[in-house]
Amino acid sequence: MSELTQDHLSEQQYWMQRAIELARLGQYSTKPNPNVGCVIVKDGQLIGEGYHPKAGQPHAEVFALRQAGDHAKDATAYVTLEPCAHYGRTPPCAEALVKAQVKKVVVACSDPNPLVAGKGVQILQNAGIEVETGICVDEAKTLNFGFLKAMSTGLPYVRLKVASSLDGRTAMASGESKWITGTEARQDVQHWRAISGAVITGIQTVLADDCELNVRVLTDVDVSTVVQPKRIVLDRQGQLPLSAKMLQNPETVMVMTPFRQELADLGVIQLTPQPLNQLLQTLSQQYQIYDVLVEAGATLSTAFLQQGLVDEMISYVAPTLLGQSARAMFNAEFSKMAEQRRFELVDVTQLGQDIRLRLLPIQELI
Repeated sequence: MSELTQDHLSEQQYWMQRAIELARLGQYSTKPNPNVGCVIVKDGQLIGEGYHPKAGQPHAEVFALRQAGDHAKDATAYVTLEPCAHYGRTPPCAEALVKAQVKKVVVACSDPNPLVAGKGVQILQNAGIEVETGICVDEAKTLNFGFLKAMSTGLPYVRLKVASSLDGRTAMASGESKWITGTEARQDVQHWRAISGAVITGIQTVLADDCELNVRVLTDVDVSTVVQPKRIVLDRQGQLPLSAKMLQNPETVMVMTPFRQELADLGVIQLTPQPLNQLLQTLSQQYQIYDVLVEAGATLSTAFLQQGLVDEMISYVAPTLLGQSARAMFNAEFSKMAEQRRFELVDVTQLGQDIRLRLLPIQELI
């Protein structure tokens, strides 16, 4: 149980962290559904556990209840997200817990989905089941940043990924950029793509690199189980060549472009050119894309930042210098210190010889 010991944690934290571990097993396959884990405990013993593996399949509570069987009566269920209260492709989990006659349900995180939003807890309480919320809530929220934000605001969670030299350069003046960072850092990027519903890039990046932006290799994970992200190209002039590598799998490509019949013939989804904030709204509300990774050049990356659309920046820094004629990471023009953009550093990780910084933008200018 990966370093969990009841000596160091309260009983509730112990079991909820087990549920969180289970939820992570679905992080690459549940899109657009949230990652959820559930454990059922009776007399201090684990009697059932499960996680939601894929949209359309049973939810975590159902798998855990199946395993527990009749022993679920008078047991305690630990769930990372409020049990659903509505009929979708599967019946409500709150009702399944009531039917199983569990005694108590411990919930880490409330579900802001208007179809749930407290209704799951209400169903349980109306049935006389004790409910406790907020156990390991911060850790549980990290499982579903995108889902939680989209349900609350209608916008996806946006991560901006950049890779640069020590002097803040991302490519040579010619556009040559392979490779600034090492194997470990590039492998790490695969994880962020795999948890994303879409990867957004600009047409100039596609023309320069003929990139695929898909998930190809994950450590200890069968890539065939991953729900591949949509590759979204912002191409306002209709320049995307039909020979682009990403069009070998056109069903996972979306292009924001003036309508092109040849793309329609391939089955590519075409989006009307629109402002970035409206695009994000479209992706969330029409296509159920709740996590977006931006992998783009300086112009598009800067636009996302300056419009306040970035929730998190993932910056890989390689111990190398590319020189002043190389291309800059961003192209904003600031003339005063008061115009600078500041970030909160939340994590630093060494990957081979490179460093990964995870940063949260501080939206207010200093």
